[in-house]
Amino acid sequence: MLTLQQIKEDPQLVIERLAVKGFDGKEAIASVLAADERRRALQLNNDNLAAQLKQLAASIGALMKQGEKDKAEEAKASVAALKEQQKAVADELAATEAAIRETLLSVPNVPCAAVPAGKSAADNVVEKTGGQMPELSDDALPHWDLARKYNLIDFDLGVKITGAGFPVYVGKGARLQRALIQFFLDQATAAGYTEIQPPYVVNEASGYGTGQLPDKEGQMYHCTADNLYLIPTAEVPVTNLYRDVIIPADRLPIKNTAYSACFRREAGSYGKDVRGLNRLHQFDKVEIVRIERPEDSYAALEEMKDHVQSLLDKLGLPWHILRLCGGDMSFTSAITFDFEVWSAAQKRWLEVSSVSNFETYQANRLHCRYRGDDKKIRLCHTLNGSALALPRIVAALLENNQTPDGIVVPECLRPYTGFAIID
Repeated sequence: MLTLQQIKEDPQLVIERLAVKGFDGKEAIASVLAADERRRALQLNNDNLAAQLKQLAASIGALMKQGEKDKAEEAKASVAALKEQQKAVADELAATEAAIRETLLSVPNVPCAAVPAGKSAADNVVEKTGGQMPELSDDALPHWDLARKYNLIDFDLGVKITGAGFPVYVGKGARLQRALIQFFLDQATAAGYTEIQPPYVVNEASGYGTGQLPDKEGQMYHCTADNLYLIPTAEVPVTNLYRDVIIPADRLPIKNTAYSACFRREAGSYGKDVRGLNRLHQFDKVEIVRIERPEDSYAALEEMKDHVQSLLDKLGLPWHILRLCGGDMSFTSAITFDFEVWSAAQKRWLEVSSVSNFETYQANRLHCRYRGDDKKIRLCHTLNGSALALPRIVAALLENNQTPDGIVVPECLRPYTGFAIID
């Protein structure tokens, strides 16, 4: 969440930048500033009462020693009255602090100056393009037909076992999944990321820490009996490793990678654009997460983008990078870049990665801080990115590499699959 200092330094700028996300922050920012003024007055009152109580408590012993029992009793009565007064002030102080936090939790992150204005995906900016477009015949098949033809994925069996959006991978399809996961993990560890194997369910505090709550309750699977949530991405448990932690400066940057299954309800998703692997309720993904000093986070963001680009180049997929406009960004992000690959049979771009810098927004929720060289404690910057999400990568690989003799496996994956062609 936004920090009070950030808001107090330039509230008008915060309101203007929030408007880039389509969020009217006037009322919320005014409410926070007024509540903070009241909080400071209450804190001063509480401190004064505490000082008076300390002074009175010390005087009682002195009065008793001097034999001034009546005055000591009067002092005790004053202490009791002051304690009641202090309790009322402390209760109001706690309620005011809770109200400030509740308001701040409802306010999205401020987009950085590089985020373009815009209301929807149509306003995103294509920043970079790479890879060679495949040339397919007019009778090229979409991936859901290829999956059936080569017995790679059984969508109907997934519906039988669970429901729509939960495919069953079979034979070489399952092997391809495992190959991609291992390839992405190996590439991440070679780039200096430490592999983590996190839990697939998290508690409510973890959901609040990374900003899934209270923004995305409707998109998460909730285990109500235990009040636990299935993770929508490994970002959630991996970033929460550093919740309530003060990190020594010499440990930064922290670079972690994790494979996980991901679970998203995707409520309201239907139509031709979600057919096959285009949108699932359960899917596999390798994530990269970084914890950085604020002054280093934007250089880290560029490194992460280069890493994702290198994966797509090695897979031989045509790609472009989008700088998301304010209206298409997540609640928590300060800036996001989406990577999309070309799906030749569907003739459309498919998102396969989002790489984001959250600046201090998540860190403030998490109380993720570092002790600088000057011994001062400051909030970290957090970043994450998909490297990569598998479903649409598989869709593009199947479609773009289909030939009359079968589907050609990219060379970088063959040591993992054990086969060069799917036939």
